[in-house]
Amino acid sequence: MPIYRAPVDDYKFLLHELFEIEKQADLPRFADLSADTIDDILSNAGKFCEDVLQPLNQSGDEEGCHFENGVVRTPKGFAEAYKAYSEAGWGALGAPEDVGGANLPMILTMAVAEMAMSANQAFAMYPGLTAAAYSALYATGAAWMKEHIVPKMVAGEWTGTMCLTEPHCGTDLRLMKTRAVEQPDGTYRMTGTKIFISGGDHDMADNIVHMVIAKIPDENGQLANDLSTVNFFMVPKYLVSEDGTLGAKNGVSTGGIEHKMGIKGNATAVLNFDDSIAWRLGPKPQPAQPGQKRSASAGMAGMFGMMNAARLGVGVQGIAIGEVAAQNGLEYALTRRVGRALTGAQEPDQPADLEIVHPDVRRMLLHARSFVEGARAAAVWTSLNMSIAGSQRPEKDTAGLLADLLTPVIKAFFTDMGFEAANLAMQCYGGHGYIRDNGVEQFVRDGRINQIYEGANGVQALDLVGRKLARKGGAAPLALFALIAAWLKENDGDDLSPFAKPLQRGLDTLQQATMWLAQHGMGNPNDAGAGASDYLRLMGIVTVGWMWARMAKLVQAQLAADAGDAARYRGKLTCARYWMERMMPECPMLFERIQAGSATIMSYDPAA
Repeated sequence: MPIYRAPVDDYKFLLHELFEIEKQADLPRFADLSADTIDDILSNAGKFCEDVLQPLNQSGDEEGCHFENGVVRTPKGFAEAYKAYSEAGWGALGAPEDVGGANLPMILTMAVAEMAMSANQAFAMYPGLTAAAYSALYATGAAWMKEHIVPKMVAGEWTGTMCLTEPHCGTDLRLMKTRAVEQPDGTYRMTGTKIFISGGDHDMADNIVHMVIAKIPDENGQLANDLSTVNFFMVPKYLVSEDGTLGAKNGVSTGGIEHKMGIKGNATAVLNFDDSIAWRLGPKPQPAQPGQKRSASAGMAGMFGMMNAARLGVGVQGIAIGEVAAQNGLEYALTRRVGRALTGAQEPDQPADLEIVHPDVRRMLLHARSFVEGARAAAVWTSLNMSIAGSQRPEKDTAGLLADLLTPVIKAFFTDMGFEAANLAMQCYGGHGYIRDNGVEQFVRDGRINQIYEGANGVQALDLVGRKLARKGGAAPLALFALIAAWLKENDGDDLSPFAKPLQRGLDTLQQATMWLAQHGMGNPNDAGAGASDYLRLMGIVTVGWMWARMAKLVQAQLAADAGDAARYRGKLTCARYWMERMMPECPMLFERIQAGSATIMSYDPAA
């Protein structure tokens, strides 16, 4: 059976030592955060994930969800675990106090979410999506919704979903056919079908609140072929009156659940909206003006806010899968005996040496470990920037730009690398990794969806190159480059040379690639599209490389002072060196591929 140990100590290192969040008391939600509070949350969350969620991961995958006579049932133990999760308050950590939450900052809720995802991704998606849904409803819903619906979701009595995809329409939301027709009482009647809805139906809560996007038809009943009439709606499974009374079943039915490659313990449903009652969220949209390019929809902002939160969450899922996979790969390498060390037998009295002696096995494990810990630092830094963006600090605007810039990088690069890590961990098992009984192949299957949903990774790359780079005259990438350059200028001593020099080369390459895209992408958008994924990976490598350089500086100082956990610090240094020696050299290769442009790609005849 697979193992999992929550990375509590690594989060303590990041929060207390690297980012010193006890000194961030001026930020929203940080004022009451003491070191003891942080450590208690991390330790207790880790224990819950290890003891309650992880034991259900493999059995939940083997059993899957059941759909019988229109009813969805989750795997054995999930309902009880969800009740325990909710009663312990884990789903309420980030919610405002006035709806029953603990009002903790994202920097902590992200840590708990990662642990839950490592322990059992299929399960953790239920409360994760619920949190995204209640946050969106709290931000855009009417007062009665905040009073009567959001607290139920925060408490875990009700869950939530986000409903975008349709059978004929995924990323291109202009093609949506789900319609919502306004009624005399101000509600809407919704008709349409949504697919791939994670947690769309199940037996773990009394009600499910669907957050849905749909088009409002014009006076002739026609749907526009653009986003101008797309709006954001709340559609509960069971109707809720404005005094909070639970009513009859709404016109929402489950058409089935998907038969999937992974995350089988999560009920990914087909939902049919049959004249269902819906409530539009946000101010009523005004008609689009002639020649207006931007959407007149007031609801899209709410949905995009929800989607961006989900994208960051999915990026953390990439870290989570990489973490649990790396742990199991290492566990196997420390117990499996195969061959002899290339330099001679390490244990001559044994029939073979442990697998861990082989350089390529160590390479695979270090690849995974250096990604996980470096990416975790980058994710924590980004969540800190999000808090700064909501503060009164002078740097709040820059912090917001940086968080916005890195959202697609975190979603795409982290899930790509998490999948790489899962594959490498499986490789450590040899043929035993391909056998379901050992459980490591589940991480590969579960982790694969992370690259696809909430905007496929190629779409994230297009968002980065096509929108984020040029926004506000390129202010966001320039801010990132300036921060890294300033750090390099301050830390040019010999002791940091093994980390600073590769980082400098990576930064130079990233800046050159950014300039190349600015010069060529406008003239030929296909050149930008062809190089977008390589550029995103390049930015991810450099950003994580900067995190590793910062961590290397810190742990070298701690080792010199003979302070703290020396073994952990030495491990950090090894991972930092691996990233600089094995990942940073990808930067010039990626730039060369970007400069190849799109000519060859676009010249290939599909008929061939």
